[in-house]
Amino acid sequence: MTTQIDAEQIDEGVLMSFVFRAVDEVGATLNAALVVLGDKLGYYQALADGGALTPAELAERTGTAEPYAREWLNAQAAGSFVRYEADTGRYVLPAEHAVALTDESSPAFLPGLFQIALGTVADSDRIVEAARDSAGVGWHEHNGDVHLGCERFFRPSYLAYLVDAWLPAAGVTDKLRSGATVADIGCGHGSSTILMAEAFPNSTFVGSDYHAASIDVARERAAAAGVSDRTRFTVEPAQRLGEAGYDVVTTFDALHDMGDPVGAARHVYGALADDGVWMIVEPMAGDRVEDNLNPVGRAYYGFSTLLCTPASLSQEVGLAIGTQAGPAKIREITSAAGFTQFASVAETPFHRVIAVRK
Repeated sequence: MTTQIDAEQIDEGVLMSFVFRAVDEVGATLNAALVVLGDKLGYYQALADGGALTPAELAERTGTAEPYAREWLNAQAAGSFVRYEADTGRYVLPAEHAVALTDESSPAFLPGLFQIALGTVADSDRIVEAARDSAGVGWHEHNGDVHLGCERFFRPSYLAYLVDAWLPAAGVTDKLRSGATVADIGCGHGSSTILMAEAFPNSTFVGSDYHAASIDVARERAAAAGVSDRTRFTVEPAQRLGEAGYDVVTTFDALHDMGDPVGAARHVYGALADDGVWMIVEPMAGDRVEDNLNPVGRAYYGFSTLLCTPASLSQEVGLAIGTQAGPAKIREITSAAGFTQFASVAETPFHRVIAVRK
């Protein structure tokens, strides 16, 4: 059925304003690929190191063809990622942009976010069919840019906040210093597990994830970091958390991806010591849709549609709470599992940290 639109009711100014905003959206979509390209080819690093460069100089410094460097620079200038100096024909990466685009130790580091976005969009045809079939698409079914981009996006925040802010806010630092047993559920490539193991050598850590390829990477990373003596990584879903008596359980950016988060929470309850703490780190979100209608919420709703909700639907139960579930939903899940104490203890622009106890 075709919707009839009365042309006399159309405001041409509003229409064209929307059209040009949509064109900007196309540019932003293409720019995700351009940022990943610039990251992989070393364009941003070369600009950060070299100051004002011509396309020929950028190409020479990176061993790439000048036409690519030229068009990439022009696209970056049009999007205000770099600054074009018309009088010299050179391009400059502002110092603040250089931090966000080259410093992997900064919580403002962005290429990982663009990489996971690009990988997610590349798999979007699968989501079209899954939506029609009421099916899901598992994390393991996505391409490598999704897996690596996820780690590169979240790790800088973990590096900046986990040891110095989040763990103290959850009240577990003393336990970890004296020697605790810790389960890190949904650990992926093991960034969170390894950072904790490096900071607290008296504790032991078990990282688990259902994705075997990610666990292989985690084991390699732990060995490279020199913490294999106090870390162990297993291929297990959250609903099969092994031994009991853990002093601390952590879950980073993974609870909303689970098909059965209530079931996972019940297993955590059973595996946690009576005085233990479960620290849950989730994407920053409010409880109401209107709380999340902002740039961060927009990005997370996009990931929820194309990545996180399909992941949940691919598993048993398929509760699909969404990336922007909000603290009230997390409280509901943990309360259903038997936890009685719930507190939102820390926030960043991208994360909310919750501590729950029996």
